[in-house]
Amino acid sequence: MTDEIIVLEPGGERAQKIAKAMGSQTASDILRLLAAGAKSLTDITDTLAVPMNTAKYHVENLLDAGLISISDTKYSVKGREVKLYSLTNQLLIVAPRQADLRSMLLKYAALFGIVALGSIAVSAILPVMSTLSLEAPTAAPTAIAGAGRSNEVNTLAMKASYDSFAASSASVIDPALAFFLGGILVIFVLLCYEAWLWKKR
Repeated sequence: MTDEIIVLEPGGERAQKIAKAMGSQTASDILRLLAAGAKSLTDITDTLAVPMNTAKYHVENLLDAGLISISDTKYSVKGREVKLYSLTNQLLIVAPRQADLRSMLLKYAALFGIVALGSIAVSAILPVMSTLSLEAPTAAPTAIAGAGRSNEVNTLAMKASYDSFAASSASVIDPALAFFLGGILVIFVLLCYEAWLWKKR
């Protein structure tokens, strides 16, 4: 399994190094050879029948590009340290600059957080406003009582006022939900527009 996924920006420094390292048949031959297992510089020169300086040049370029790595070391019969080279286990993807996409996602995640917090604030304020609105219908029955109406009429008038208020409240969508859905819709439209611009670029 791939240990690392690397996104390369076209024209970027890493992409240029990879292009330089793989710009010859010898480099491709070295990569194919290392795909079979770790090899030393001597193994590479013997197998590919290339001069030591040529093999060393291409190996250094491949190391610099990150396409191969020193996987192990061993010691020769003479006691010299010998490096073993192998392919790096990574997936390279060439794609446009990713910082813009990441910043765009972070921006809209922040917008979503603001909408969510606003919805919570509206739902917290709503019960207070509902309580104040419910107290308003009781003023009319009190005035009626002052005019000499019976308690039964007062009770019926209060019940009718409350029922009509409850019915009208029930028919209206929850303001917190409406705020949240409206915010999500705006974010969705903006995201679609940004995606269209990104694709166009």
